[in-house]
Amino acid sequence: MTPTTAPTTPAATAPQRLMSLDALRGFDMFWIIGAGSLVGALNRMSQTAPTKFLATQLEHVEWKGFRCYDLIFPLFVFMVGVAMVFSLTKIVVREGRAGAMKRVIRRGVLLFVIGIFYSGGFTNPWPDMRVMGVLNRIALAYLFGGLLFCYFKPRALVAVCAGLLVGYWALMSFVPIRDIQLTRASVAQVAETAGDVETAAYYRNPESPNPSGVTNRSVWAATGKLFDATTNRVTGKFEPGLNVCNHFDFQYLPGRRYDTFFDPEGILSTIPAIATCLLGVFAGFLLKSTNTADLRKVALLAGAGVLAVALGWLWDFQFPVIKKIWTSSYVLVAGGYSALLLATFYLIVDVWKYQKWCQPFVWMGMNSITIYLTSNILGGFSKLAGRFAGGDIKAFFDTHVAKGFGDMAIALTGLLLAFVLVRFLYQRKIFLRL
Repeated sequence: MTPTTAPTTPAATAPQRLMSLDALRGFDMFWIIGAGSLVGALNRMSQTAPTKFLATQLEHVEWKGFRCYDLIFPLFVFMVGVAMVFSLTKIVVREGRAGAMKRVIRRGVLLFVIGIFYSGGFTNPWPDMRVMGVLNRIALAYLFGGLLFCYFKPRALVAVCAGLLVGYWALMSFVPIRDIQLTRASVAQVAETAGDVETAAYYRNPESPNPSGVTNRSVWAATGKLFDATTNRVTGKFEPGLNVCNHFDFQYLPGRRYDTFFDPEGILSTIPAIATCLLGVFAGFLLKSTNTADLRKVALLAGAGVLAVALGWLWDFQFPVIKKIWTSSYVLVAGGYSALLLATFYLIVDVWKYQKWCQPFVWMGMNSITIYLTSNILGGFSKLAGRFAGGDIKAFFDTHVAKGFGDMAIALTGLLLAFVLVRFLYQRKIFLRL
């Protein structure tokens, strides 16, 4: 899912890679694997207005709204679309459309399987196994986005993307659902009203395990009966557990749901995620064009980003910006910010040729899946960093430097270890190719 060719100027020969895309991908991974912990540690050291703001921006919003941390995931999906234009175009020329489709299917399936492994694989018996997750969503967005890319021309892809966004909005707005909110507190109240004291007590106990992953799922079966017994129907609801997407997951998503009754990377919300990937494809078309000057590419990409953000926030008035159900307005807002970031990186790295500063991000961007999986297997680089800067060393920093400096030292050490790993892989030309 990484590009192999990229243009610079209309008359120039395309270089082997678009360095700005690799750098931006690495910058995205930088925040995923531990940079957020660095900001959190800084905030614990000195809780000033700026540090509090930054720490807040590096936390997901609970439901409605948007923070910087809510951009990390869709930015990666967006970049998958950008890279797709470069990689699949080359394969289509060399092997034909059938060869490109075969490559897309193989990569999509393999990444989906890796996603299941990332979420625990077969550690626990069924149904305590998460089928959907971050890598699974990326896999599906790549699979369907890639197949669409192989089948349709750019104008048709624009229509498909618009159809996905509008269709998802219509589905979420007009399909009637049962008037029951699938949250622990709400289901407990419904159960108590229905006289099911056992189920009510189970959901009121914060120590009760996720019933969707319990082998003996009597509580889950009782929840299903409460759900089916609800006869009143509502439409146009976008609250947690009270929307078409979450109800569909409750009824049809197999395995363990991340949020008890539903999953933030559920079935229906994958539809607009494919549109996020297609937005990246459109950006890729622009950057690959040999008929457009580099500075004009930057201007067009930035202008499209501003327009998408504005349209997304306008749509928010009716269809709120919500990451956990990947609303169409969220797609536009996140896609717009992604385009602005890509325009910035492209201008600095590939147009102005200021490239030395971003080399560590390039190392990480070219092995993004590798570093993501490694972090998962290790339990996070901060856990490994504790072996170098934890214990008495951490206590020394907290006591003699500043309170919270020990956490910062661990966060910095973890990031350093991650960069050492990706630099080692880069120098030896070891890249995980799916």
